[in-house]
Amino acid sequence: QLQASGGGLVQAGDSLRLSCAASGRIFNYYVMGWFRQAPGKEREFVAAIRLSGGSPEYAGSVKGRFTISRENAKNTVYLQMNSLKPEDTAVHYCGARVGPIATMIRNGGDYWGKGTLVTVSS
Repeated sequence: QLQASGGGLVQAGDSLRLSCAASGRIFNYYVMGWFRQAPGKEREFVAAIRLSGGSPEYAGSVKGRFTISRENAKNTVYLQMNSLKPEDTAVHYCGARVGPIATMIRNGGDYWGKGTLVTVSS
């Protein structure tokens, strides 16, 4: 239902763009978001975007560096990651959830894609 891609190995300061392709059934009705899990840590919220695409939400640690967007024609949500830091190293997961964006942020997705690994070297 969700297919994430775009991870890789980059150096600090570089950029990456993650993509998450969703089925139309999910994309047209669900809030979409990105979470990540670093080694030895719990999964944490990164960014989320409403059905309308307006007023996205970001974790404080990525605000100003990451941008989430959705392309309706392709049923795809993107995470543009700029000025990457070593602490951004994690498996990044795409999620989808019915309901308010606050619920997505607090509880995560109803559906998850397989993660894509982002590794940032110093």
